[in-house]
Amino acid sequence: MSAEAKPDRKAEAAVDAALVRRACRGDSRAFDEIVRRHHARLYGLIYHMTSHREDTEDILQAVFLRAYRSLPRFRGKSSLSTWLHRIAVNTTINFIHRRKRAAMSLNDPDAAIERSEEYQELAARDSPFRDATISELQRKLNAALQTLSEKHRTVVVLHDIQGVPHEEIARMLKCSVGTVRSRLFYARRLLQGELAEYAP
Repeated sequence: MSAEAKPDRKAEAAVDAALVRRACRGDSRAFDEIVRRHHARLYGLIYHMTSHREDTEDILQAVFLRAYRSLPRFRGKSSLSTWLHRIAVNTTINFIHRRKRAAMSLNDPDAAIERSEEYQELAARDSPFRDATISELQRKLNAALQTLSEKHRTVVVLHDIQGVPHEEIARMLKCSVGTVRSRLFYARRLLQGELAEYAP
């Protein structure tokens, strides 16, 4: 299965690289295509970190604006996806810090999450959440995620919800794979405590 996934990733990276070249030459349609290709995953990442739909929309606009302005400096040392995720993580964490300093609540539940593919997939798996309805899962998991620090929430969202491999997360966050694994282990233990009522 991994043998099949690698060519797909290479093909995706080749398409992204071509779009970056076109966008850097001033082709606005190329950047529109970059946005279209990466919008859903970045939206999911930001939403799971903030738990607020309107904030997610605002942050995502800021992410793509920053990416557009920085695109000429993108050298392709990592994939475009990794680079965009890094921008999204940093922008979101900065937003959360500003919110905390303003003493505003991040715990604004959004009913639209029940339509999220990530949550539906998670609910369908054989897991402690299997007997929960999507709406119960939305409230409990959303609230539990918000109890984590930004660095722990980030690795859980990237790995357990979006399925990003440890190595790629390490590149995004500019840390070691061991640090990613350690944060993930710690975060899962905290989430298990928060979601104990859903344990089998």
